Amino acid sequence: MYKAILFDLDGTLTESGEGIIKSVQYALEKIGKPEPDGEKLRVFVGPPLLEQFMKYAQIDEETARQAVTLYRERYSVTGIFENRVYDGIPEVLEKLKGKGYALAVASSKPEYFVEKVLAHFDLASYFDVVVGSEMNGGRTKKADVIEETLKRLKLEKHRDQVIMVGDKEHDVLGARQAGISCVAVTYGYGTMEELVKAGPLQIVNSPEQLLDFFC
Repeated sequence: MYKAILFDLDGTLTESGEGIIKSVQYALEKIGKPEPDGEKLRVFVGPPLLEQFMKYAQIDEETARQAVTLYRERYSVTGIFENRVYDGIPEVLEKLKGKGYALAVASSKPEYFVEKVLAHFDLASYFDVVVGSEMNGGRTKKADVIEETLKRLKLEKHRDQVIMVGDKEHDVLGARQAGISCVAVTYGYGTMEELVKAGPLQIVNSPEQLLDFFC
């Protein structure tokens, strides 16, 4: 029996792609590597930004850090609100909370932005703990975010009672590294192929199916 459910944010609770992709385009334009095709930039939704900029744009870490700063320049003002809550999520959180689950957010997005998004969409009250990465670049790996979440929930010694919900392979793999199970959702930004390959405990296709699994 699970006591706590950890949710990823982007692609799991909210459809945040537009704001993230436009902010990535802004940053790439500024560093001289423009990418007009937003579809190609969907890979930026979810994983740590620094790694994605280095990998996608083939740039060194110093240039990637500049890109992250430029990204935040736009995202913090505009991009953060180019976002919406997936249909059914508030009702799912309400029911899970009513069932007695401890709920948390465990995101690779900086914690400051995670809290702003949750507050903007009136979701903050559902969560006992909210954990993200640090603005200085610390705690970006999913496993590290999950470890900090377990610590704040005081469940480090009860990992079998905790489960992650996310939409990308790094959610599944990070959960495994941290010693907890993961349910993957297909309505976010991960492909079915990457999710199947990552090997989550369960794959669900809608927020409502999460209730079938947990209730």
